[in-house]
Amino acid sequence: MKKPILLVVMLLFLVLHAQGQGMVFEPQGTLFKDAVAKAQQTGKKIFLDCYTSWCGPCKMMARDVFPQEKVGAFMNASYVNIQIDMEKGEGPELAKKWEVSAYPTFIIFNSNGQEIGRFLGGSNADEFIKRVGDHSIDKGSDVMDQRWNNGERSEAFLYEYLATLSNTYKHNQCNLVAEALLKGKAETFASDENLRNVFMQHLTNPLDPAFIYTAKHPEALKAALGDRQVDGKLFRVWSTFGRDLIIEEGGKVWLDQERFDKWVALMNECNVMGRDSYRLNTLIKLAERQKDWRSYVNCCTEYFNHPDLDISDLELLKWMNPLMKECNDADLKKEAAALLQTRYDDIQSGKRQAQTRAGAMTMSGNLTAIMPRIIAALKGERTGF
Repeated sequence: MKKPILLVVMLLFLVLHAQGQGMVFEPQGTLFKDAVAKAQQTGKKIFLDCYTSWCGPCKMMARDVFPQEKVGAFMNASYVNIQIDMEKGEGPELAKKWEVSAYPTFIIFNSNGQEIGRFLGGSNADEFIKRVGDHSIDKGSDVMDQRWNNGERSEAFLYEYLATLSNTYKHNQCNLVAEALLKGKAETFASDENLRNVFMQHLTNPLDPAFIYTAKHPEALKAALGDRQVDGKLFRVWSTFGRDLIIEEGGKVWLDQERFDKWVALMNECNVMGRDSYRLNTLIKLAERQKDWRSYVNCCTEYFNHPDLDISDLELLKWMNPLMKECNDADLKKEAAALLQTRYDDIQSGKRQAQTRAGAMTMSGNLTAIMPRIIAALKGERTGF
């Protein structure tokens, strides 16, 4: 009798332990397709935590919210839970595919791996549970996607589809629907309140005729909305479009060269302030993603020496980070060190003031003080890093 009793006690312990645990995630490194396979077997939905290693709210959720018993009781029963670092493994490709650009982003999928809903940002346990539940209701977005793919373009459908998409932060698809609504109305949409809202909230493509016309002839839209709103919209579209031109698929990274060239030419035509910054930032990010350190240092050098551009101390130091971690070419690292040495010398001589702010934030550390250590590290000298 002892063995059966012992077995019952052990099973009871395991059950009680399972009931008292927080969220159970799939093992680190699990591929999304494997989570889908498990969801299909169990009939559960999929909960995906899109995070990065540097994201503070991501760490807070992992530390304070996910381990709570009530969160585990809610999530483990109905979801296959998976966490993917959006900067490692298949993460960058999935981030591009699902248009994830802010962290943490939480996405709910049905058991077939089709997105149902998503939400962003940290929260307490009760709010998290509510948000998961609210975004786990399938509102038929897959059906609407199919209608779009089948060519439906009625105005009523497009507005309905756009409202559904905007709740899931699918900015690229929102842009395509916005383009469809604005098609043929580049010169007249400013007089229509609904179309003005579509333009301001959802159009992100500077190569679209409605955007091009507005960039060259903003008067009508400014008369309706004011200079500040319209100028802000134009700035956001010009400055962020470059990130959409870097394509990552199947482990390969490349630039949509045709659209990049059109974007640069259009910015030159419109005399966009900061256009060289937008162009070079795109090429720097591309080179980093491709691990093309020769191009990376060349673009950083062009930016640093550009007569109309000024790189902040903080951004300059950020440029050095991937070189120290991933570049094995000693000569390239010395070229980068020379840029930082120039900045350090300018600060020390009084030619330039050390920066203590980044945007609206006051920096707590002394950036100038760590520059010599980073310079030494790039040169291959022994440092405290």
